[in-house]
Amino acid sequence: METHIADITRVIQLAVAPVFLLTAIGTLIGALNVRLGRVVDRRRVLHERLHSLDQETAQAARDELALLARRAKLIYHAIFAAVTAALLVCLVVASAFIGALLAIELARVVAVLFVLSMGALVVCLAMFLREIFVAVTGGAIQWQPASPPPLDAKAPRRESVDTPRPRT
Repeated sequence: METHIADITRVIQLAVAPVFLLTAIGTLIGALNVRLGRVVDRRRVLHERLHSLDQETAQAARDELALLARRAKLIYHAIFAAVTAALLVCLVVASAFIGALLAIELARVVAVLFVLSMGALVVCLAMFLREIFVAVTGGAIQWQPASPPPLDAKAPRRESVDTPRPRT
């Protein structure tokens, strides 16, 4: 009985690192969730405004909607990979405890699960990086900053920064 308590104590000590990893993955999922929410909100705004836009601006808005759909897909896949990594880390911890409680050798299983979880985390981070790249470069859409107000009150004002413009 004393050996099982010592084994379980050792497993608890070894489970601390995966728990910190779970915390990091949870934080990453939270960041991805916020980005997904912003993409969804922007899509809603564009859908609401689409019917009231002129032809050229409406086409630019449709292009942005396609870009937002691409971003949402990347974020979704990143979240899926992060959740997969988290589940595999949980299986690592559970396997370690099961091995200690039943006194069976599960070192290879634990190692394989950990390597798979790291692979899923790498996929998540790669998708996250790709989504950031798509968001920053804008795909086929280039955002032009709004110009300062004209000095002459009669001069026409440019549209706001929220209006997408096709790249020229």
